[in-house]
Amino acid sequence: MNCVILQPSYIPWRGYFDQINRADLFIFYDDVQYDKHGWRNRNRIKNHQGGQWLTIPVHSTGVVTENIPIHRVEIAWEQPWNERHWRALQQAYAKAPYFKQAASWLEEVYSRRPTLLADFTIPLTIEIARKLGIGHTRFIRSSALEVGGQKTERLIDILSQVDATHYISGPSAKSYIEEEKFKTAGITLEYMEYNYPEYSQLYPPYDPFVSILDLLFMTGPEAPNYFKFFGNPVVSSPI
Repeated sequence: MNCVILQPSYIPWRGYFDQINRADLFIFYDDVQYDKHGWRNRNRIKNHQGGQWLTIPVHSTGVVTENIPIHRVEIAWEQPWNERHWRALQQAYAKAPYFKQAASWLEEVYSRRPTLLADFTIPLTIEIARKLGIGHTRFIRSSALEVGGQKTERLIDILSQVDATHYISGPSAKSYIEEEKFKTAGITLEYMEYNYPEYSQLYPPYDPFVSILDLLFMTGPEAPNYFKFFGNPVVSSPI
């Protein structure tokens, strides 16, 4: 059973969804410490001025000093960030070929007001995966498990609990994963290689490191063709 463990992110990039597609089980690693300047609450889109950050404001008190896990971080609803993000997407992608097909769904997404950051980003990620035609992957949160250990031991504990036999990791993990421990646990290990074809964007030059929404708005049901897919095929479906 192929398994991926990744921290939840806000409208993540194409590689994140490539990993979702390769997994039989995708685990949102939401009980580790929140990283204040990471991708948990922000991502980039593309507009006529270049890249633009969309950031969900969170209550930062204690986030770093108290080692608050991702699943306990609260959204700062004192700011109308959801309205700003929806307006930014409309302004950036109104001329994209498939934006109108996604507009009603996304407008509803940005009307939601969950207290917790993970309760906004995780359901949204799953919905985007389904829009991309990824229907075979199951999802759970690590916070729903009783996990022990640190670093590699912690990953192996999670994988053992869900009976995973194969772990798919991002390439940056090579610097800290202790591969021998995977061998001892009887779990095979694979590292991702991100090498994706270009697609037409509204505003050149081409930027590969933007939110998956850019690809979805520009290519619609053809979006899965711009992934380097392995294993279970993705069936194209209208957004």
